[in-house]
Amino acid sequence: MKAPGFWWRAPGPAARSLQPTSLIYGAVAARRMRQPGQRAQLPVICIGNVTVGGSGKTPTAIHIASMLRSMGRRPAFLTRGYGGALAGPLVVDPGHHSPREVGDESLLLARDAPTIVSQDRPAGAALAASLAANAIVMDDGLQNPSLEKDLSIAVFDGAVGTGNGLCLPAGPLRAPLSAQWPQIDAVIVIGPGEAGDAVHTKAIRRGLPVFRGELRPDPAAAAALSGRRILAFAGIGRPEKFFATLRQLGAEVVETRAFADHHPYRPGEVANLLDAARRHDLVPVTTEKDGVRLAALAAAEPRVSEVRELPVSLSLLQADRLGRLLETTLAGR
Repeated sequence: MKAPGFWWRAPGPAARSLQPTSLIYGAVAARRMRQPGQRAQLPVICIGNVTVGGSGKTPTAIHIASMLRSMGRRPAFLTRGYGGALAGPLVVDPGHHSPREVGDESLLLARDAPTIVSQDRPAGAALAASLAANAIVMDDGLQNPSLEKDLSIAVFDGAVGTGNGLCLPAGPLRAPLSAQWPQIDAVIVIGPGEAGDAVHTKAIRRGLPVFRGELRPDPAAAAALSGRRILAFAGIGRPEKFFATLRQLGAEVVETRAFADHHPYRPGEVANLLDAARRHDLVPVTTEKDGVRLAALAAAEPRVSEVRELPVSLSLLQADRLGRLLETTLAGR
């Protein structure tokens, strides 16, 4: 589903009408989060977010894995494979698995390190240990209690923070903040914004380390798009953030198409996008995560190769301080 606009504003009539349902949802989620989890053989570093939608969680997980490798560790990613049909546990093979089987994020992660899809997180952690990994980076799972975490890092989008502060469906929270804050060991705020500043202040008051960062486009891809007339489309948590990034790098965004997060593109749909771009002499551009889903359509719609992708990576301030936190966590094992 697309995130409704009222999630990111002060609660109004639409949010209030859904609040009774959100109170029930939040109570169930909070009760579940209090359940004890199993301890894994390997240290588990969880990269999660308190809301649904894109906060930069997957680029953060990739960045953390890179930091672990620089420390001599062999990380493996563990994810539930959101949007995929396979329950696992299984090792993702980008040459064999499709987004419909394992989800788009797991295929993106598998480009960087061994990646395990498992709806049963403890079983996935056991599989990671069998692969000779010596650290697990869990992409998502902050609200999942089945596996003990050695370090839980919550990622926030600085532009929206915690949204309107309400649980699904009245707001974007996956559980009440009162249940989530005690599970968080560190905070990363990505991008500027008053909402992110408010999260920063709250985290400091709770005695949590806070790190600031930004998502930076790949320089070569950004240079190739600067000054070009663009048809931008994306099926991510907040597509408008992607469109704004394109404008900031100097592209002329003539037309935009926003889809729901993890949108399963159909061949005819992609053909319509490409036809529209061709009619108006526009360059079709999307995110790297959308590109994973588009690649699976190449046999049915070969023109997907015309779509440009804009990869992004996390640039983190005070990375040395986060490195020390990771080292302390690993030493505790």
